[in-house]
Amino acid sequence: MTRSRVEAFPGDPPITADLAREHGLNDEELRRIRAMLGRDPSLTELGVFSALWSEHCSYKHSKPVLALFPTTGRHVVQGPGENAGVLSLGDGWAVAFKIESHNHPSAVEPYQGAATGAGGILRDVFTMGARPVALLNSLRFGPLSDAHNRYLFAGVVRGIGDYGNCVGVPTVGGDVDFAPCYSGNPLVNAMCVGLLREDDLIRAAASGVGNVLIALGSRTGRDGIHGASFASEELTEASEERRPQVQVGDPFTEKLLLEASLELIASGHIVAIQDMGAAGITSSSAEMAARGGVGVEMDTALVPTREPGMSPYEILLSESQERMLVVALPDRVDEVQAIAAKWELEATAIGRVTDDGMFRVRHGGRVVAEIPGRQLLEACPVYTPEAREDPEIAVLRRQTPSTPDPEPEEALIGLLGAPPVASKRWVYQQYDSTVQAGTVTGPGGDAAVVLVPGTKRGIALATDCNARYVFLDPYEGGKAAVAEAARNVACTGARPIGITNCLNFGNPERAEVYFQFREACRGIGDACRVLETPVTGGNVSFYNESPTGAIYPTPVIGMVGLLEDVSRTVESHFAATGDVIILLGATHGHLGGSSYWAHVLEEVVGSPPPVDLAAERRLVYLLVALAEDELLTGAHDLADGGLGIALAEAAAGPPYAPAGFGAAIDLQPIGAGLGTQQLLFGEDQGRALVMTRPENAGAVLARAAQAEVPAAVLGHVTDSDGTLELVLPEHTVRLAVGRIRDVFFGAIAAVMETAVVEVGG
Repeated sequence: MTRSRVEAFPGDPPITADLAREHGLNDEELRRIRAMLGRDPSLTELGVFSALWSEHCSYKHSKPVLALFPTTGRHVVQGPGENAGVLSLGDGWAVAFKIESHNHPSAVEPYQGAATGAGGILRDVFTMGARPVALLNSLRFGPLSDAHNRYLFAGVVRGIGDYGNCVGVPTVGGDVDFAPCYSGNPLVNAMCVGLLREDDLIRAAASGVGNVLIALGSRTGRDGIHGASFASEELTEASEERRPQVQVGDPFTEKLLLEASLELIASGHIVAIQDMGAAGITSSSAEMAARGGVGVEMDTALVPTREPGMSPYEILLSESQERMLVVALPDRVDEVQAIAAKWELEATAIGRVTDDGMFRVRHGGRVVAEIPGRQLLEACPVYTPEAREDPEIAVLRRQTPSTPDPEPEEALIGLLGAPPVASKRWVYQQYDSTVQAGTVTGPGGDAAVVLVPGTKRGIALATDCNARYVFLDPYEGGKAAVAEAARNVACTGARPIGITNCLNFGNPERAEVYFQFREACRGIGDACRVLETPVTGGNVSFYNESPTGAIYPTPVIGMVGLLEDVSRTVESHFAATGDVIILLGATHGHLGGSSYWAHVLEEVVGSPPPVDLAAERRLVYLLVALAEDELLTGAHDLADGGLGIALAEAAAGPPYAPAGFGAAIDLQPIGAGLGTQQLLFGEDQGRALVMTRPENAGAVLARAAQAEVPAAVLGHVTDSDGTLELVLPEHTVRLAVGRIRDVFFGAIAAVMETAVVEVGG
């Protein structure tokens, strides 16, 4: 084959090592590019490599470690490598789901950064042929005592809420945490879940030489250029200058795009479809071609643009939102355009599938890029940096707090009102959690539950990660993130069946960070194997560092569970006077890395609680079996804050209820040899509170013994809006439930009254 002559676009500078470094490409990577092409790349080609060889797109520091994850299982229909993972639910139904980060854009433009994060993850799911039925999010910010952190928090929450509410997809759950390490680098992870018939699944693999590439949706603008490379660098004082590069979202166009895409998939007129996400047209076209083993040829002069005079470099790298790339049959282009017009969208033919394996870009009559397609995606170097634990963290694990313990009642109220532990009602009341009428259990519980239409089945959904644990012990922290997500799902009565993850870490080129990443992933992999929850996909987000340092390593787990009958869904709070309260799991009083030490004594030290995966599996299976046999009136996972916080949360009830319930609890039988703080605030893993009618208590205890899960009766539920009484070996704590509710539900709202939200774009 005679290779076409690539021409520089008018005004393009010569390619130098310094220019390559400005594009995030090191000297070795530039050498590889020159060797591959047999010449210097054009500026357009340099931009293409910059995007696709960025950490965000190439996973060049994470590929070997990601191989630690199990990715197959009896429910897996589609594992990693596509826009979203897919799990079978039975009877022809499947669930598509994925979680991704939009951290850096949200740091410089919180409203649009978060909104477009929600928009992008929606497109990843409906690209698979699934109708989105739920959004979740996992958010991390610096302390709310700082005005800038309040601004970021308010802007992100409003951006997520406005986008999801306008598109008409319920935001049903998530998790939010606050710690000083996130002050310079907040985390905004968005998860979307969709339902589809397995027969309607479509994959993003281009095929059929001569098939037509069609740009569908919004016009291409200059927003978001270099978004992928921006996500692959540390935040600095100059990052604010990247504000114009943050994408601007339009949820109303997204809704039209969603409906048009699902209609096109059902029509048979197209063979593939992919979101123009990170790296825009570049990634969508190159990845679709590589999956199909074909080439692509495009003419950027044909791409509809919002601004005059856009160069091919800008058009290829733009991350303007609400755009899809479609591969259509040549004789069906008119039909594709008719469906697009029905939904008031543009659909423009911009190229074709070729048989030469090349990624070729023209701009009118000029060839501006011509790269071997498979090498473009596969020739990026893969790095395995040195991994070494920071010795200072090893020292922290051996330490205990030097601050004296306050009185237990004071500590319990203080912890209930700490923003990391307090109810996130201020957040989720800004989200529409019931649109589409499929939400069975919404935000505020252990996990959300969404109905599978036309069936009795439901899916239970949760996101989780205790980043303090991962910081102090990455391996145990990785295991704990999966185990807690599984417990949360199981507490609703659902059986965990698979996960997606968003792995948020600092600079992987630092040995201490790479150690955290490798060990956390090893823990996640081990937990997934034991709990039979394969990893179906996700996202790696490195370079989460600011001038103040790196974030806590935060590998967020998005868990999906299957509930056979939603009428048996178990809520997470006390439900009726007289119900018996039983603690499942063993109590040892581990306080290392606990919320009590972190938020009351203000010291993040100690060794976090070990995770016994076999015990976690037994507990999960027991919770599901008890729910299936309708033996439970409530179930609540023990996590942040331990037993004391779990009991207070269960007593508080849901925020929409007029009142909670009191309880009479005697902790002395489980407290032999343990101190008050260990009993109340120890965060031993593998535990859950369950509530049952008095006549069923014996059966619950017998089933627990049969499952080899320790169980102890703690007490019973008392009057509505009564008192939570906790009898300890050396103290008795009494708190009015009304006071618990005021502190727990009102803490964040009280702080956020001073927040200012600026809506960008």
